[in-house]
Amino acid sequence: MERHVSEKWVLLYIKRWLEAPVILEDGTMKTPNGKGTPQGGVISPLLANLYLHYCVDKWLKKYYPTVRMVRYADDLIIHSSSNKEAMNILTALKSRLEECDLKAHPEKTKIVYCKKDGRNLNGYPVQFDFLGLSFQPIRFRLRSGGSFLQFDCKMSRKSKVRITGELRELAFHNKTQRGIQDLAKLLNPKIRGWIQYYGKISRRSLQPVFYYLHNRMIRWILNKYKRFKGSKVKAAKWLRQVTIGYPNLFYHWEMGYKMV
Repeated sequence: MERHVSEKWVLLYIKRWLEAPVILEDGTMKTPNGKGTPQGGVISPLLANLYLHYCVDKWLKKYYPTVRMVRYADDLIIHSSSNKEAMNILTALKSRLEECDLKAHPEKTKIVYCKKDGRNLNGYPVQFDFLGLSFQPIRFRLRSGGSFLQFDCKMSRKSKVRITGELRELAFHNKTQRGIQDLAKLLNPKIRGWIQYYGKISRRSLQPVFYYLHNRMIRWILNKYKRFKGSKVKAAKWLRQVTIGYPNLFYHWEMGYKMV
């Protein structure tokens, strides 16, 4: 740290952060053993990034200067031009991590074949997840009627499960004392974040999320308005009328995501 930080008071605070005891979920207090940074600590992400900068980034640049790498925190992708090169780099990287008292995740660490038209090798994994996106061979259809296979990315299944889980935990279908404008205020910040992140990669991949959202909204309508007598058809018709009358009420309606 002294290589990057000249202020002694900053180094003092970092030292205190690292030496501070941690309260576990059961209420017991654990004193650091002098290695690593506390999980969930304020300074831990910054220190981990600094450590990996020397452990991985600088090491790759020195010994594999032609190889391209993308890293976010402790998740990284290394691009190689052949399976042989990938295997050599992976073996060397695992050895380097051990030297730094680290180890690669046994399940997540793998060599993936970027399959697309013109690349016909079989027997290799062809899909991986990174930052909530799933990279895999995707077939695109042409307006002329043909199609082509391209290695690309879309919203991952884990991300969809996580988002639908968030909607389920909100349980807004039971908040019948609120109006639909209140639901928009509650949901729009989340919807805006999903669209601005995942929608820039693939708009279609968000359709299942909004299909689930609309179903939860229909449940809210049935709970709030007893005149529909439990009819999902009538509730869906009412919601479609709202989308027509107030197309900017929910952010995804404003961005062109309509009810199916």
